[in-house]
Amino acid sequence: MTRRRLAAVRRLTCVVALCGLVAASAGCGSAHRAATTTTTLQTDDGLRGLVPQPLPFKPRFTLDDTSGRPYNFTAETRGKLTYLYFGYTHCPDACPATMSDLTYALRLQPRSRRRRIAVVFVTVDPTRDTGRVLRTWLDHYNTSFVGLRGTIAQIGVVEHDAGVPTAIKISTKKGASYQVEHSSLLFVYSPDDRAHVVYALGFKPADYAHDIPILLRFNR
Repeated sequence: MTRRRLAAVRRLTCVVALCGLVAASAGCGSAHRAATTTTTLQTDDGLRGLVPQPLPFKPRFTLDDTSGRPYNFTAETRGKLTYLYFGYTHCPDACPATMSDLTYALRLQPRSRRRRIAVVFVTVDPTRDTGRVLRTWLDHYNTSFVGLRGTIAQIGVVEHDAGVPTAIKISTKKGASYQVEHSSLLFVYSPDDRAHVVYALGFKPADYAHDIPILLRFNR
């Protein structure tokens, strides 16, 4: 099978997940969920990500950052290429993989381009992800990444507005340990405040890096 054919199969698998099936876990027993939407595989713009139809608008919300200060998502990311991900620091697979891949993709960009990009990580596990815990975890990838917290109810509203299923706590066999079933989609909003693509598990740093200069061209 050719490399191009493999890529097409991977994207088709992601489309199936996006059309309402629960995405399979990459390992360690955690569960990840995909949003329900219609997608296409290719665009005239040459983007490698999945193209949602209709294109989602950037959600409007305010949550606390890792220092406890209110962070107005709309105002703080205005005019930037903005990545939005819902996850948690105890996630054994999808969250660290996504943040690692995105970190690598950003390193491939010139500094002038990186200044126009924001990465925002909303924890779906605010009980364990205190501001200090979340900040330390994100700093492992990039000190510029923004971590946001809120109550379970507040986070649920943001998930709904972004178009992903609400995260669900799953208890383990014994003790207070638990995992969280959550969306594994990485949203990316262009400067025009629309998500021209989303990414699911299986996309690589090269895919993110390829799409960045294209996505930055979508201005208001």
